[in-house]
Amino acid sequence: MKVDIHQSWKPYLEEEFNQPYFGSLAQFVRDEYSRYTCYPRGNRIFAAFDHSAFDHTKVVILGQDPYHGPGQANGLCFSVREGISHPPSLINIFKEVEQDVGIPYPKSGNLERWADQGILLLNAILTVRAGQAGSHQNKGWEQFTDAVIRILSEHRQDLVFLLWGGYAKKKASLVDRRKHHVLTSGHPSPLSANRGLWFGNKHFSSTNEFLKAKGEKPIAW
Repeated sequence: MKVDIHQSWKPYLEEEFNQPYFGSLAQFVRDEYSRYTCYPRGNRIFAAFDHSAFDHTKVVILGQDPYHGPGQANGLCFSVREGISHPPSLINIFKEVEQDVGIPYPKSGNLERWADQGILLLNAILTVRAGQAGSHQNKGWEQFTDAVIRILSEHRQDLVFLLWGGYAKKKASLVDRRKHHVLTSGHPSPLSANRGLWFGNKHFSSTNEFLKAKGEKPIAW
């Protein structure tokens, strides 16, 4: 696995790339991609970092692992490639955006338009075997992405962390709340949303209110 990551992140992540666990992870990913169909495409594994440079990042949204269906994953959490039907969680995200900030439900589920505004759309696990959700868990990705969150917390100021669902909420312990704004809610999946744990969280308007209060440009959701 070639670590082709945006130049701005390299000084902060170089130490992780040199750790023994990352070498083992890289070998595992190379083997998986050579033997099986895996997602996202190899050149999209680090897409979240390519679209949101280190100093440009102002919001972090955390997912779990990539979509495992054909043509869905594009390296950004909750996002799908152009022309792909919207998965249930993404549908609920867009519905909440519409209710919260009045932006009409979009045609495209490709969230590059968010990422390019400084939203790091980070999955805790960056790869997956086709048709097998969670198949690349506990191979080292979690250690790497935990380090990303800690490094952002330490070296940046006034970021917004959107943590949706039990898995993401556990990552709050990696964030210094004295320096950053953390918003939590239920997951946008139908199971959680239908129990009243997602809709009405107003995370999108709350994010923009915080950014504006800090002199930052709000997100065009």
